[in-house]
Amino acid sequence: MAHPTEHPHIVVHPPAMDGSRRVTTDDDETLGIATHADDVSEILRLADLYVTDLEDADFIEWQGGGPDDWPGLSEPHEHHHQPHEKRHEQHEH
Repeated sequence: MAHPTEHPHIVVHPPAMDGSRRVTTDDDETLGIATHADDVSEILRLADLYVTDLEDADFIEWQGGGPDDWPGLSEPHEHHHQPHEKRHEQHEH
């Protein structure tokens, strides 16, 4: 009789101040830090856990929001253009 594939319980922690989320096993082993749902998929893939739908994976516990909740990171970043400093080249004579 074949054994069903066992998946460890995975916890995606609430967003940190910078919006990143720690991904751990249920025994608090850190697998990685994610800044987007794609990062969670990659972290799980590197741990030999292949997930096609993060939201429907019953072994993933999303704390502080689901796969679409990345506060502080979902806003488009504004790029402030600062004038480049002009460098005066010194020529040796």
